[in-house]
Amino acid sequence: MLKGFFNVPTPANEPTYSYAPGSKERERLKEALRDALSNVSDIPMFIGNKEIRTNDKGELRPPHNHKHLLGYYHKGNKKHVEDAIHAALMAKNDWENLPWEHRAAIFLKAADLISGKYRYKLNAATMLGQSKNAFQAEIDSACEIVDFLRFNVKYMSEIYAQQPPISPEGVWNRVEQRPLEGFIFALTPFNFTAIAGNLPSCVAMMGNVVVWKPADTQIYAAHLLMEIFLEAGVPPGVINLIYGHGPDIGDVIFSHPDFAGIHFTGSTAVFQEIWKTIGHHIHKYKSYPRIVGETGGKDFILVHPSADVNVANTAIVRGAFEYQGQKCSAASRVYVPKSLWSTLKESMITDINSFKVGPVEDFGNFINAVIDEKSFDKLARYIDQAKADEDAEIIVGGNYDKSEGYFIHPTVILAKKPDYVTMREELFGPVLTIYVYEDEKWEETLELVNQTSVYALTGSVIAQDRYAIEQASNALRNAAGNFYINDKCTGAVVGQQPFGGARGSGTNDKAGSMINLLRWVSPRTIKESFNPPTDYRYPFLEQE
Repeated sequence: MLKGFFNVPTPANEPTYSYAPGSKERERLKEALRDALSNVSDIPMFIGNKEIRTNDKGELRPPHNHKHLLGYYHKGNKKHVEDAIHAALMAKNDWENLPWEHRAAIFLKAADLISGKYRYKLNAATMLGQSKNAFQAEIDSACEIVDFLRFNVKYMSEIYAQQPPISPEGVWNRVEQRPLEGFIFALTPFNFTAIAGNLPSCVAMMGNVVVWKPADTQIYAAHLLMEIFLEAGVPPGVINLIYGHGPDIGDVIFSHPDFAGIHFTGSTAVFQEIWKTIGHHIHKYKSYPRIVGETGGKDFILVHPSADVNVANTAIVRGAFEYQGQKCSAASRVYVPKSLWSTLKESMITDINSFKVGPVEDFGNFINAVIDEKSFDKLARYIDQAKADEDAEIIVGGNYDKSEGYFIHPTVILAKKPDYVTMREELFGPVLTIYVYEDEKWEETLELVNQTSVYALTGSVIAQDRYAIEQASNALRNAAGNFYINDKCTGAVVGQQPFGGARGSGTNDKAGSMINLLRWVSPRTIKESFNPPTDYRYPFLEQE
């Protein structure tokens, strides 16, 4: 076996295409959309070296056009979960013993395939399956997943290069990073194709084997990601893609003695239930499982009286309503000083009323559909409640319609008290709540921001007063894992802003950083002595 100390390609953030009228990329994306809409896909599970089809099939339909059938996916049962675990464990020995540079090459190739050959097809799958506009798909299913793959390879090489700084004369100290003993369960969300691809791939990159279950509403793009991984050279059984009823899958996964960890993005309630289940079964496992999760958010924008109103307005409308507010990082509660409220309100209403709402195939639509009927119905209930409550006022929006797609028009609620329900609870949709505070109550408002929500994912302060910025940065240091100054609270970029929050928002293991990859290895320290002692007696034992 050939050996060497290898330098991986230096990563750089993937360039973002504009999809402007007349551009080549715009036409190629529209062609990919037409192709996807003209076919009905048959989507199997991938277990070991087999594509698995069953008699139990689910439908995949665009959220913005639920009358159109994109395809069917084949649901698994408990036996399929057992088979996936078995396939992973059978692949484990060869995969973890494959030299790391070959694992790196596989995922670098996957990045190149997504950047080039599959860019438009994967973006089209994300647009149709998850109702994202062209730009939101581009920054997700093209740029971010490519960045995850390339930067993670760099982080992996740096982790392997970390060694003890001191080896005394006659001793060689070194550290090796072992994959975890067992298999990892990757449970991925609907809202980002990049997250769905990163959670299993970064785990596998470090030599682990994976059972991967995506959200049902993300299967359309996840299937294509799996095909890309296989084409890039991921061996059969290293990543096993399954679909099915979550509790049934969990029953098998969390009772298995070889369960070694979970990589999760999703709701806080689900993550907490998983944590409790793992704790209940802790005596069954060969090792203590790694539990890594990024969950919910009730993300804030805090506007100071010194803020530039145009900066604040743009941060708010983009941060709250891009991808229909279905980002863990989306702005959902905003604190505005009374002195700026009138001007800011006018700007917000003007911008929001200019949004076009409709299907993703029309590139002029800024707002598309929410993910499914369950989400639609939940958001509609909150909007109706705000219409009826004395403590709330809808100042723009408030309309919704699911006759053709699950469309919630961007809605802004003015809360008359700071603990109104939509200031506290995560809605995950295009519904923003604003509380207006007295300018002289800036410090009290800092405490409100810090204490109102159980979450601590992202937050932003908009101000020109540097003392106010410093004060907010300090007072809100535990209120957000990603903190923004004079910017919206969304849009973390791999290699620039590692992403994750604490409190009710997760374990803050920072996707897109070395911190996360370190969770998927177990170090072994090795000390080799070249001149070992041959007598147990120490000098202090000698007689005077």
